[in-house]
Amino acid sequence: GFGPATGAPPWLPQPAGWRQLAADRQAADAGSMLALYRAALGVRRARRADGQLADDALTWLGAASGVLAFIRPGGFCCVVNLGTEPTPLPSHGAVLLASGPLAGGQLPPDTAAWLDLSSPAPGTPADGAAAGSGRRPTASAG
Repeated sequence: GFGPATGAPPWLPQPAGWRQLAADRQAADAGSMLALYRAALGVRRARRADGQLADDALTWLGAASGVLAFIRPGGFCCVVNLGTEPTPLPSHGAVLLASGPLAGGQLPPDTAAWLDLSSPAPGTPADGAAAGSGRRPTASAG
């Protein structure tokens, strides 16, 4: 079920497909939405501790149609591809988090990435290879 084994049955029937969305199942899956959220909270917590997200300032970056991109003080950058085609990622030092795999310096459709632009490393691949190539979450300590 969707509650404790000794608990009462749910008052509404639950579709069998929802079983995989239960918190205990999501916690055991490194590619789950719960894991992505936990990784995002960890990156945010670390960046706030470093003072990089100390205020609410942001600057919108120019981007292709269907792509949102902004940078925050300290080089924190968020790029979200809502379009139908891959889009190039800005030059960056590290991929902090990605909601899906990145390849060839491109952000696929329906994917978001958090990047560290503060120190682009010469010769460092912009495809997130250093951060992993799994589906999600793709995170590094940063």
